Amino acid sequence: MTSDAKTPDEYISNLPDDRKEPMQALRKVILENLPQGFQETMSYGMIGYVIPHSLYPDGYHCDPKLPLPFMNIASQKNYIAIYHSGIYAQKELLDWFVGEYPKHVKTKLDMGKSCIRFKKVNQLPLDLIGELSSKMTPKDWISIYEQNVKNR
Repeated sequence: MTSDAKTPDEYISNLPDDRKEPMQALRKVILENLPQGFQETMSYGMIGYVIPHSLYPDGYHCDPKLPLPFMNIASQKNYIAIYHSGIYAQKELLDWFVGEYPKHVKTKLDMGKSCIRFKKVNQLPLDLIGELSSKMTPKDWISIYEQNVKNR
């Protein structure tokens, strides 16, 4: 589900009541842990964390007018999702996350290539998400993006 919201605050205010608090908590832990240089914005109808053109003028290879995307969070119909490009592009980060997940959550990991789905929206592993958010700097992501994604 995408949103027409213009800001992250508007996005959250438009959510059903049972999703507002979990999404606010998720957003807060990401903002507290994301390394300096990432910028919060609306991206693809979700709350996004991007590398702005001021740090990476090339922008996103699919549409250079857009800043380089890194991570998104969204309230979907049946779950809350985190879309983390670093997990998709760096096997070491994926392996770390898969190994740490059971230490924080009793349910089975529900994950696609870059999408982590949480069906129990009031049981988000915020400490783990905060740590995941801190693992990659903008410089790290740019390097990985240019090596593994941009030139495919």
